[in-house]
Amino acid sequence: MTSPHWTPGAWPVVGLGPREGLPPGLTWPVRRGADDGPTDWQTRSGAYRAVGGGRWVPAYVEQTVDQRIIEAASRLPSYGAVTGWAALRWVGGHWFEGTGRRQEALPVPLATGTTHSLRGDSRIVVSREVVPLAALHRVRGLRVTHPLWSVAYEMRKARDAEAAVVAFELAAFHDLVSVAELEAYVDSALGTRQGVERVREVLPQLEENSWSPAEPLMRLTWTGAGFARPLANWPVFDLTGRFVGTPDLVDPVAGVVGQYDGALHLAGSVRQRDVAKDAAYRDLGLETATMMAGDLGDRRAFVARLGQAYRRAERRGADGRGWTTDLPSWWTPTMTVAQRRALTPYDRERLLWNRRAA
Repeated sequence: MTSPHWTPGAWPVVGLGPREGLPPGLTWPVRRGADDGPTDWQTRSGAYRAVGGGRWVPAYVEQTVDQRIIEAASRLPSYGAVTGWAALRWVGGHWFEGTGRRQEALPVPLATGTTHSLRGDSRIVVSREVVPLAALHRVRGLRVTHPLWSVAYEMRKARDAEAAVVAFELAAFHDLVSVAELEAYVDSALGTRQGVERVREVLPQLEENSWSPAEPLMRLTWTGAGFARPLANWPVFDLTGRFVGTPDLVDPVAGVVGQYDGALHLAGSVRQRDVAKDAAYRDLGLETATMMAGDLGDRRAFVARLGQAYRRAERRGADGRGWTTDLPSWWTPTMTVAQRRALTPYDRERLLWNRRAA
């Protein structure tokens, strides 16, 4: 799903109705017997499937994550909005795939306030918190909460602090929120709402330049093992100013690089590039520690490899360093949300192609 770049306040509540402006290929549910709805026979024959709340869509409509969001939104009362991961996805956060740890479909979060009787089920989870009117927006036919409200909701409801950090960093990947904006929002809009202390607790740990869901987990494991906080996706250069690569993590003091190898990295061409890049880092005097997908369940093996990398880097000493993380004058930095938002459309296309590929 594609969407315009999020600009706070760009889509007010007034304007498009709930069926207008929907992306092509998605279907708005209808009630049985309505002018455009199924007949009683059609619902009994299996030609339509129920989506909850007395609403139906043709049976051939595929239950993609975006279709699930629409089906949930059709059940909203007159005041309320899609929130959480679903709202973040709807405004362009494609990392929010609507699946849990076991790849199960997550229910779509709906914020309805306290005056409505809508109940949660396997398809939706209902939040009865009162959302300020300023946090409601109409985006391509759906009412959604502002990204700051949405990401704070995900962080407050997350199963643990790590999951809260990941939720923020996936939203920051798409420049939907920044650390400074969230910090101000916590104080100005969230007050003492349930779970807000978790948001405050993890604020110092947040990063705006993670490129995948696994990278914040690797960084938190890194710092949790007692090593200095590394830079995320920071470019490395040789001493002549030639760009060498952008490792997932780098400790610029110790000279240790961290790389995450997921399933994508097992493919031949990707694996070949990874090996070549690791060799280039070693030639410059950097030591690499690799986290693999299997390490996420038990991270002790990665911590052991990381410790070995630090010991190798210490033995090399400062004299063997042929690398730097200082940015040359010709380099355009894109490590923060503010830097990326300031790019021209041309530079976004030119400089952020790798983020689209991610």
